[in-house]
Amino acid sequence: MANHTPCGIELPQVFFDGPVDMDHIRNFATRAESLGYDSLWLQERIIGDFTMLEPVTLLSYVAAITSKLRLGTSVILLTLRNPIQLAKAYATLDCMSGGRAVMGIGMGGGHLGSHEDVFGYAREGRVTRFNESVQIMKLLWTEPRASFQGRYWNFKDIAMEPKPMQKPHLPIIFGGHHENALRRAVKYGNGWMGAGSSSSNAFVRESTMIRQFLDEAKRDPATFSYGKRVYLAVDNDKGRGEKRIREWFSKRYKNADLGPRVAIWGSAAECTEKIQAIVRAGAQHIVFNPMFDEMEHLETCVKEIMPHL
Repeated sequence: MANHTPCGIELPQVFFDGPVDMDHIRNFATRAESLGYDSLWLQERIIGDFTMLEPVTLLSYVAAITSKLRLGTSVILLTLRNPIQLAKAYATLDCMSGGRAVMGIGMGGGHLGSHEDVFGYAREGRVTRFNESVQIMKLLWTEPRASFQGRYWNFKDIAMEPKPMQKPHLPIIFGGHHENALRRAVKYGNGWMGAGSSSSNAFVRESTMIRQFLDEAKRDPATFSYGKRVYLAVDNDKGRGEKRIREWFSKRYKNADLGPRVAIWGSAAECTEKIQAIVRAGAQHIVFNPMFDEMEHLETCVKEIMPHL
């Protein structure tokens, strides 16, 4: 395949119409690997009235049926997770996959709220809890014995094995849009990914801010990666494409109007042009997120879009 911007694709995990289809997931994952995608991605939504599979569990399954694809989340809702258990789960995934795990983290909130209260956490202090969680996971992954003193967690001399295969630890990439979230990404992260539920213009604006923060932090930009997840509908009938996007967003985000604002749709050539603009703005990695006709999009993206990125 020609030298192009590395591209991943969202693995099917949402099933609005009917039961979970593991044959579909398996066929999609193995085909994605044979077509030359570099990664598969999942999101997290723990509470909701539609079928959506848990990402770390599903990636563990996919680790067994693939051998090259990186396995990422964009994003795990870190404020709803215990960082000690999560560090263990990801170290396990990294070992099971031969060093292919990528952890994307965010706070949630946004369009659907984040439900801390249901999990027994207070919303107050969530930023501190988030930051402590990141530090704890890194310590557990890198130190033979870890100690931590914080507002929410305190422990001394704790060992956790296995360590991730990737050294010093598996990559942590951040989501988020707020200036503070972008600063956190620069401080703690290996990269940042613009959300699918945000527009291309937002990516341009936010990636510019990150470059400025890297500069202020005197951090080598080569140590930090930029990506963008793109809700995509390749359909030569633009009206039909928009209608289907609106239907999908009304179920997934309870907001039909959000779809046309953030998704990219139209003919393959139109979609390519819009994604090229994101790459020109600095995206080093694109994650396609088809909402329907997933197998068709898997093929179309490789044949008609990726060669031009």
